[in-house]
Amino acid sequence: MSHERNLKYLNDRRINYRRHPITDIPSIETKEFMYYEHGTYQCYELFRSSAKITTYKSLKWHLLVIWYLNPNLNQDDFTQLAEYIVHKPNGFVSFNVSDRLLDKVMYEVSMSDLEEAPKNKLRKVIFKPFSGLSKEEKLKIVGQLVGQGPRVCSDDIYAVMIDMHDMGKKITIGRIAGLLDCSSRTIHRHMCQTLKKEKELLNQQL
Repeated sequence: MSHERNLKYLNDRRINYRRHPITDIPSIETKEFMYYEHGTYQCYELFRSSAKITTYKSLKWHLLVIWYLNPNLNQDDFTQLAEYIVHKPNGFVSFNVSDRLLDKVMYEVSMSDLEEAPKNKLRKVIFKPFSGLSKEEKLKIVGQLVGQGPRVCSDDIYAVMIDMHDMGKKITIGRIAGLLDCSSRTIHRHMCQTLKKEKELLNQQL
């Protein structure tokens, strides 16, 4: 059974689960988006897409990011929040999380250095809330901005893949090539094994 994600609990408690870059400066900024030519790792946008948490590794990362973005949470509040997220009917996870598994991930998160930013995905185009743009318009902008360099590189492909995933679009070689205005052969040439694996993982989450 599919459950719609219920963010009310987080919103009522003013839990931060999204944050735009704080020190990285965008190369271009408009009222609709920010573009970082060399990318940024400082953008955290949890629960932006409809994709659910599907693995233990992903669950740990999500909880780590939430605690990092909410340093004022005490242990009890964070534990209650984690219990809410792993309760499958609340729509955040796709698998059953036992008490023992939750205790394990909570211990590992508590042992992490919360002063250090959690490892994150590279982003080049970040759309502002309530931009009013459709998914198709956003993808067109991503393609125009990311593909404007002299040649396609693996970072460009990855950035486009992340945006396609966040907008609920299945990632295909043809779509990537179309957005970056190059041939499918060019994409194949720059798709390393890591990118191929990431492409499959992202598509599995849709």
